[in-house]
Parts: sequence; structure tokens; C-alpha cells
Amino acid sequence: MLSRLRSGSVRNLEREFDCTVRLLDDSEYPCTIQRDAKGHYLIDLLCRHMNLLEKDYFGIRFVDPDKQRHWLDISKSIIKQMKSQPPYTMCFRVKFYPTDPSMLKEEITRYLVFLQIKRDLYHGRLLCKTSDAALLAAYILQAEIGDYDPGKHPEGYSSKFQFFPKHSEKLERKIAEIHKTELSGQSPDMAELNFLKKAQTLETYGVDPHPCKDVSGNAAFLAFTPSGFVVLQGNKRIHFIKWTEVSKMKFEGKTFNLYATQKEESKIILTYFAPTPEACKHLWKCGVENQAFYKSGLVPSRSCPSISHGSRLSSVPRTRRRAVHISIMEGLESLRDSAHSTPVRSSSHTDTFVAHSGKAPAAEGNERTSVIADESYSPASSVLPTPVSEPGPECALSPQEHSGGGGCGTEEEKEGEAGAAAEAEEAGRGSATSPAGVSEREQVNRFVLSVARLLLVTVGLLFALLILLIALTESDIDVAFLRDIRQTPEFEQFHYEYFCPLRRWMSCKVRYVLNLLIDT
Repeated sequence: MLSRLRSGSVRNLEREFDCTVRLLDDSEYPCTIQRDAKGHYLIDLLCRHMNLLEKDYFGIRFVDPDKQRHWLDISKSIIKQMKSQPPYTMCFRVKFYPTDPSMLKEEITRYLVFLQIKRDLYHGRLLCKTSDAALLAAYILQAEIGDYDPGKHPEGYSSKFQFFPKHSEKLERKIAEIHKTELSGQSPDMAELNFLKKAQTLETYGVDPHPCKDVSGNAAFLAFTPSGFVVLQGNKRIHFIKWTEVSKMKFEGKTFNLYATQKEESKIILTYFAPTPEACKHLWKCGVENQAFYKSGLVPSRSCPSISHGSRLSSVPRTRRRAVHISIMEGLESLRDSAHSTPVRSSSHTDTFVAHSGKAPAAEGNERTSVIADESYSPASSVLPTPVSEPGPECALSPQEHSGGGGCGTEEEKEGEAGAAAEAEEAGRGSATSPAGVSEREQVNRFVLSVARLLLVTVGLLFALLILLIALTESDIDVAFLRDIRQTPEFEQFHYEYFCPLRRWMSCKVRYVLNLLIDT
């Protein structure tokens, strides 16, 4: 039976649309959603279906007709993001990879992350040496079929599993050997955890690559990981910048710029060009969201469970237990101030991930470095069969537009200051015939009154700005003025860097207080 997602109490079939979400185990979850539902309703519905509490690591991805991928914005209307006719098909995926998967509290969370990294390995996003690849595949075998049994597992049994985009018979034999001799006795949960621990040590752990070109026209892949920003060229990581070193990210048209400060206060600018403006905006948006997630210091959903326990994901075996701080002023700078320059220095991490032949790094001894990937890093693309579009013109507010209604407030402040000056002058005239003490008291009182007026005006302006911010972020008011502001990259950066973390924090505190009141 299809689940119903309702934002209102009255059912209206004309205001509903069908949606199918593909889960990480390749099963499909069909649902019917009201047209005014926002993204967070759908993510909550899926998390209740899977009994998933640590939900902040996950997101919903969809693809538009131009094959451009997008993450569903949970704070916005679903149907307004699609801009095409239903039914819709989306994918539930890991959006933010945990820095240390072993620290996840829920077994179901670890299992879902395991499924995601297993997909990354298969699609060529997780690169590694042959020895590491064989060990990872052996862990998958142990988790899927348990201990090696000669009666059940004849010669070549590992070839029935597709672990990588392509691999040799020699690698299959290595996988089977590790499975037979090294992993016996490990439970499925333990094998999955060991798989995650090994994957976590690889330099491409958590990589969701964005194809780009550098200033010389060479192909490259940009990605954001739990540790920081990486650039892959060929099979090498030519740049690695920690999140603590990233100053800001900007985009204009197809141009993406990342500003960083590394050792000895050395400032660098990395410039790359995306295939389309939409792809560049998606790249920038992913960068801002990852930076906010990993730099904010928030612990996603661990101390703040928001979903009651329900039935488990039907396809999960029941035996399994389960953002550098970018300043607001920098974020509001005009994008035209971005400098387009060649990368001036690269990270020291330039060791080869994989190569068909060659010598291993010194730290690896004489280990062979034959690989599971092609000469160039070329991950397979995930393309959904029912793509949908999200057209959205890019625009940036001028400095005058950013000021909003500041003119009115300035007038009021000047009027208050003029009144205070007149009162001070009158007090000065009265002081000739009044005792000095009385005159001073009157001047102090009038000064306090003028300061109070100024504070009142300031509070009024702040309140008006707060109302405007709520209208921009939380309402579905479809006014051209608000829509233009919402679509500016500066506002989106503010939304993901500051507003969303603050909202999550306040929501946690409110739920905590409510739980205390209920318990008492």
C-alpha cells in the first residue's frame, strides 16, 4: 500500500503526485505526496520507513533532463524543485560521509553507509591498490555469504559477485583466498564494520566527483570529503585542502574558485571550469553544504532523535542490528570580484592512487600497484530513468538591493539625532538660570532617552529583517522579488552555512525542553 504524506488534514487527490524513491539496497519505495509538501517531509517519511535516527548523513538525489544531478532541498517545496510533470523518481543516498563510521550509534546507519561505499567501489569512485581492493571485496563476500564452505562455494564462486567496474581472474582468486583464510568467523556486522574501517583510510573515501577542466583545459574531478577538498587528475590527487584551510568558495557562470590559506599563511586560489553554469552551481552548492556540515561542529541527530522507532526497512535482514567559517560579509561580496588564476601550488599528497603498472611508493615496500581502474579517473555516472528538471536563472543582488529598506531606518535615526540635539541645546540655555546639578541630570536623562529611541529603531529594523528572512527561507510565497533573492548564490550560501545549522540547533533545544516537560 502506498504511504501517504500529508501536510494538511484534508485529503485532496487533485493536489497529490506519485513519487518513487530508490533505496540503497536497490529496492523501491513508492509514495504519494501532496503538492505543497517540502523536502523534509519526504526524508522523514523514508527515515521512519527504515527506522533511521541518524538521518543527517543522508539526502535525496534526482536528475534533470540535462543529466544534471541535484540534491533535494529539504527546506523547499518538492514540486517547485522538480519543474516537470510527475511521477518522479529519486534516489536515497549518503550525502555526508561520516568522518569515523565506527562512531555511528545505530547498526542500520552503518549498514546503509556500507551499502553506499559498496556502490562507490562498484562505480569506480573509490580508488585503491589491488591489495586493498581484494580485501574490501573479501569483506563484502563475508558479509553476504558468511564463512567459506567448500560444499557451497565451488571454484570461482567469487566471480558471481560484481565488486568493481572491471577486474581480472587473478584479482578474483586473491579475493577468494582472503575470504577463505583470513575472515573466517566474522559475523556480517563485523565484516561490514571492518569494510568501513578499511574504506575510511582510503584517500577517495567519500568522494562524489564533479567533472571539470583546469585553466589549461585538462580534465579533472573535484570532490568534497570529510577531510576537505580534493582535485583528481588522471589517477592522482593533485590537490588536497583541509576544511580548516578553506577560506571561501565562489562561482560565476561556469567558473568555480576556491580560496585557501595553507602553511606559513600562503594563500592560494584554485580555478576550475564546469561543463555548464548549472553544473558549476551544483558544485558550489555541494561545497558550501559540505563545509557547513563538517565545520559546524554539530553532531547530526545523535543527541537529538526526531523519529520514533517503527518497522525496519523491509529489505534489510532482520538479523542485522541495525561547516572554515565563511564570514557573512565575504559571502555577500559581488561574484565579479572573483580572481581567475592558475593554481599556484599543489598539495604534497600527489601519490598515485592506482596505475596499471609502475613502482609502489616507498612506504608500500615492493607491493605491486596493478589496479582496478582505468588510467584516467572516470567514475560511472548514476543516471535515473525518469529525469526531472530544475531550471533556475542565476542572479546576484546589487549592493543597493542588498541594503533593502535601509533608507527609511536611516531617516528615523537622523530624526532622532536631530531631536536629541535640539533638546541638548535647550538644556544648555536653561543651565544659565538653573542649578548646575539639575542641568546635568536633565542632560543625562535626555541622552538616555535619545539612546533608547535609537535602540528602538534598531530593534524595529532587526525585527523587519527577521520577518523578511523567515519569508525568504520558510514560506512558499511565490513573489518575483523573493524568488530572485532566493536564487542568488549569496543567499543560498547564507541559508546553508548559517540558517540551517541554527534551525537544527534550535529544534534540538526545543525538543529537549519539551521532553523534559513531558517527563516531569
